[in-house]
Amino acid sequence: MAGIHITDIESAINWWRQQRPSPDGVTACAEVRALAEVYALMVYYRHSECDEYTMPPKAKAAWLAWYATTPDTPCIAICSTSQGDEVCKGCGRDFAEVQMWPEMSAAEKRATWRRITLQGTAWRFNRYAERTNGDAAVSPAPPAAAAG
Repeated sequence: MAGIHITDIESAINWWRQQRPSPDGVTACAEVRALAEVYALMVYYRHSECDEYTMPPKAKAAWLAWYATTPDTPCIAICSTSQGDEVCKGCGRDFAEVQMWPEMSAAEKRATWRRITLQGTAWRFNRYAERTNGDAAVSPAPPAAAAG
């Protein structure tokens, strides 16, 4: 079971705010309201993820509509797992993630995207960033290394 990270909920809210702006600067569209309720509960209970299977249907539908606008796969057509590597140098997914990608849920895929983006070590984020067609900009940049 994968959880939907709070940053994805934020991104979906912001995407919907662009798709259906408030007519009066106060009211929000139904999709934003549904996602905002989930977001508020996550903040209140200090949860960083919500369960994809118990998410309210309207909020999940709004999240899935946003998800459909994101890149599906981190693959950049340089698959080192096919040559025996446990983790692909090109995209950063492990062998099981590469093999199971078509069967993974949207939340599982986003969790993988989040992990590889935060790691930022795959070639898609540095050596071959031009192959991503800007997809790397969709996810948050890796955090800066702590000074120490």
